[in-house]
Amino acid sequence: MKTILITGYLLLASMLPIAAHADVVRLAEDAPEVYLVQEGDTLWGIASMFLEDPWLWTEVWDINTQIDNPHLIFPGDEIYLVWVEGQPRLRVRRGLASQTVKLTPQMRIDPLDRAIPVISLEDIGPWLSGHRIVMPEDLSGAPYVVAGSNRHLLSSSGDRLYARGDLPEGETGFGIYRAGNLFVDPETRETLGQEAIDIGSARLREDHEEDINQFEVTRVTEEVRVGDRMLANEIRRISATFQPRPPADDNVQGVMLAVDSGVTQIGKLDVVAVNRGSREGMEEGYVMAIYQRGEIVRDEIMNENVQIPDVRAGLLMIFRVFDKMSYGIVLKSDRPLKVFDKVKSP
Repeated sequence: MKTILITGYLLLASMLPIAAHADVVRLAEDAPEVYLVQEGDTLWGIASMFLEDPWLWTEVWDINTQIDNPHLIFPGDEIYLVWVEGQPRLRVRRGLASQTVKLTPQMRIDPLDRAIPVISLEDIGPWLSGHRIVMPEDLSGAPYVVAGSNRHLLSSSGDRLYARGDLPEGETGFGIYRAGNLFVDPETRETLGQEAIDIGSARLREDHEEDINQFEVTRVTEEVRVGDRMLANEIRRISATFQPRPPADDNVQGVMLAVDSGVTQIGKLDVVAVNRGSREGMEEGYVMAIYQRGEIVRDEIMNENVQIPDVRAGLLMIFRVFDKMSYGIVLKSDRPLKVFDKVKSP
């Protein structure tokens, strides 16, 4: 038996079977017999070591009934490959880090803070709790920064700012945003939303005059500018637990409209905006195949233009969904990708 050590970090999301997708599970070439989970691992990275199609992890995960909370994996655990009735199965042998702490005969605590996420939170953190996609009129009509304390711009927590505009009644916590990309569907020309770029957070102070409200800055990602907008904090549960899976509806498909940093070239671990949202059935955790659009070439013999078929070029996972748009992270790139490449069921 061989043991392979790599770096990374992982949490098994819901272990529901994907019965609707009767995919054939194929082991990756050189799949290890035993793998020791390390700090920094991700579920996607470990699943890629064992399987050609990492999102089919749930198809081969053989739950150990004798283990408390078998859906979580921790550094120090061993994942090992077995064969059951001719089919590959993966099991876990618990390490010391994942042992529960027994407080009383009736209560146990799992060390959930050490559980390993599906993908690295460093890669998607700002888009989970910060950046938002809103309708343009919602952003342009929001209160805006008119000045900072002592008439200078802000650069750190504890500073004060003044914003003008009507605030939602009863709200005291606000995000500071700057207008980003305006997203328009390339086919229908429908306005899908505008990116609100996270600049920081602020808390409303009680002292204000007429429509000029005073805020205390509690967090900044970059210097606040005059004209930045104030949006009330979202009431939503932020979770980094995903269940990677193919879309329930194979007809859910779209294109990548933009990539972080404003360039057109896209690579592995880049965050992209996709022109499909909850109204089209998009859900967090959906794994989508990326296809390069086939070129139009000239058929000299038939004397006509023909289009080359689309070519599969990578994978992405949707991790945040809005009404008409979604954010996804590129998990695999087999060739250079670009804005307007297609995404569809793998």
